[in-house]
Amino acid sequence: MRAAIWVYPGKGGWHFVTLPTEVAARIKAAMAGLARPWGSLGVTASIGKTRWQTSLFPDKASGSLLLPVKASVRQREGLKAGDAPTLTIEIEL
Repeated sequence: MRAAIWVYPGKGGWHFVTLPTEVAARIKAAMAGLARPWGSLGVTASIGKTRWQTSLFPDKASGSLLLPVKASVRQREGLKAGDAPTLTIEIEL
């Protein structure tokens, strides 16, 4: 899937990708009952040649899930806010 990277407007400069709602719905269904604190879901994400373990977080505003994209991943892959990389998410059951 492809999705745009955006910067959270608060402190810290956190960068996220909002998953397409249909993808988020499938992940939520597959991981029903497995949520961690704050409703987070453990996954392995990949962009380009970079693969990392992270969590998806529910987003009430969009009704979707948010994927945080760490600075080290953005630097390795040459990404910035506004870019829409192809990403893969593997759920951890």
